[in-house]
Amino acid sequence: MKLGEHLVSLGKITPRDVERALVARAEMGGKFGQILVKLGLVSENDVAAALSEQLGIPLLGSADYPEEAVVLPGLSLEFMLSNSVVPIAVDADRALFAATVPQDEFLGKALGLALDRPVELRLGLESEILGALQKHSENRAEEIAQEEGEADLYLDDQEFIEHLRDLASEAPIIRLVNQIIHRALDLGASDIHIEPFDDGLHLRYRVDGVIQELPDAPQASHAPAIASRIKLLANLNIAEQRLPQDGRIMIRVKGHELDLRVSTIPTVHGESIVMRVLDRQSIRLSLSDMGFGEDTLERFRELLSRPHGVLLLTGPTGSGKTTTLYAALSSMDAESLKIITVEDPVEYQLRGINQIQVKPQIDLDFARALRSILRQDPDIIMIGEMRDGETAQIGVQSALTGHLVLSTLHTNTAAAAITRLEDMGIERYLITSSVNGVLAQRLVRKLCTACRRPAQFPADLAATGLRRVVDPAAATVYEAVGCDQCKHTGYSGRTGIHELFVLDASMHEAIIGGADATDLHTVARQNGMYTLFEDGLRKVAQGVTSMEELLRVTLDQQGDDSSPAPGVTVDLEAQA
Repeated sequence: MKLGEHLVSLGKITPRDVERALVARAEMGGKFGQILVKLGLVSENDVAAALSEQLGIPLLGSADYPEEAVVLPGLSLEFMLSNSVVPIAVDADRALFAATVPQDEFLGKALGLALDRPVELRLGLESEILGALQKHSENRAEEIAQEEGEADLYLDDQEFIEHLRDLASEAPIIRLVNQIIHRALDLGASDIHIEPFDDGLHLRYRVDGVIQELPDAPQASHAPAIASRIKLLANLNIAEQRLPQDGRIMIRVKGHELDLRVSTIPTVHGESIVMRVLDRQSIRLSLSDMGFGEDTLERFRELLSRPHGVLLLTGPTGSGKTTTLYAALSSMDAESLKIITVEDPVEYQLRGINQIQVKPQIDLDFARALRSILRQDPDIIMIGEMRDGETAQIGVQSALTGHLVLSTLHTNTAAAAITRLEDMGIERYLITSSVNGVLAQRLVRKLCTACRRPAQFPADLAATGLRRVVDPAAATVYEAVGCDQCKHTGYSGRTGIHELFVLDASMHEAIIGGADATDLHTVARQNGMYTLFEDGLRKVAQGVTSMEELLRVTLDQQGDDSSPAPGVTVDLEAQA
């Protein structure tokens, strides 16, 4: 039975998947199992287990690989890399190797002739073999560094650039950078941080908004080569190591089209690199998937359906504002409406929508692009961010002349957006005439359903006026535990909590009367607005997230609940 048929019989893939992999192999070449993994149709572990069973060759586990590299005289690193084979153990009687293709007779014969002793080949995962080979390449790099010394004497800048290109083009470095990117996809990370410090190179990933450090970071000696490889992929100047640079990498990983936004900055220990990971296939552009409460979503849809006005989204960087804006645009009829966006950068391309990329180097900023957009007969305009007074003025004027304008602001609360607009030079009477509403948003991690355990609703909260938000007796509260499925974090995925500030008649009166952000917040709560903390509390009561996670995300909001709704007493010290 062939490998594809065997995997179908095990229920790991479908016959249709086999056909797709065969077509891909005809185009790209390579082993059938590797093609299945690259297309994301099956995991590397499943392919290896099926192959081990089919060939009758034992599969090595991660614990079978030695801590230190097994060095064998007469066996070159280039040969091991090109054949994906690595020594595991050796004695006078035999040599044990891990290989991705252990059934290759020629490989076994070549190793036996080179070592002059019997050779036994076992099946190994490609990722684990690469990890073991990395130890060999690190030893090799240290030997070369000792031989050449630390002096980097180059005849001229061109020779230095060629040296960097050579470093970045070595097979171990290419595989290492690919492995770093692949791991980001496996973890579901939003950012990759490669940071040089005095104690070595640190590799960290931001998963569900929280930084996680990986213990098996590359050696510090590989830092220049890794930086050069990433710069080459991002079309950056590899010789420039004194100034920050920004670039972009488009890459296909395991069947996913990844868009990596690369940023480099010089530090005292070398170049620090951060790559923002945008997975076009995993993005969910549906308002119903954004975590809205039913009542909040109904009011937000009503604001989106208005023919003109300004609708603002607020929150810190990384709170999902742009994704919510994209979801809002996707919910609109792009065929019957002319929709134009101005963004920096354009993160996801939307069907039927005209998207403009801001380019400050040629003076195409938000304000200039907006002035041109108004001559394009738009119905809906999306401004990536209102960064200055001129952009805000044009946005407000566009709303007053019959356009629906969507945009973002960096404020902590929805009510603070009004005072922020005033600080940017927008008169209060223009704010009341143009702004329809403000949505504040945060992201909280969702509890892992496989390991969460029941918890008690906090007694201090149950005794407060927050009973208007949730009934403690009916609440189903859980706390995080941690398991293999969630990588021992206790959480898997994120969802939004929202605070929708609607400008109605009473709010117009308060704004014209000169109310500050605190007073506006109080009026909004009296009109039925749920704060970020209260909306999050509803998700805690539904078992979606934990109390600890909600307090972590809304810690800066605790003081904003000091103006409770009529008849409501909130114990803020108990909340904190």
